[in-house]
Amino acid sequence: QRHVVESGGGLVQAGGSLRLSCATSGLTFSRYAMGWFRQAPGKEREFVVFISWSGSSTDYADSVKGRFTISRDNAKNTVYLQMNSLKPEDTAVYYCAAARYRNTVRGTWIPEHWGQGTQVNVSS
Repeated sequence: QRHVVESGGGLVQAGGSLRLSCATSGLTFSRYAMGWFRQAPGKEREFVVFISWSGSSTDYADSVKGRFTISRDNAKNTVYLQMNSLKPEDTAVYYCAAARYRNTVRGTWIPEHWGQGTQVNVSS
């Protein structure tokens, strides 16, 4: 049985930092690209970042470039999201996703497995 479990969310003031973790089990972690999405209240889920299976390639949403950093530890089956210079508009539920394939037209990763989400609240 495959599991994807996020942790590390919480409440932080604007300008602060948080590090999210996503631990997986039951899947061959090193064969999956891993990513983060987020969903704010009343909004659709949006892409944040993806990292390739090897960690050699990353793709960030423009809204988080220069502030967020994704990394992975294949020995621990875990992916991390370091979030710095947080803004109130970063408030959302953050979801971890695992993907093996890309959309051949858009080039975007197609998530196959999702975590349950972790809440991030940034106060002004």
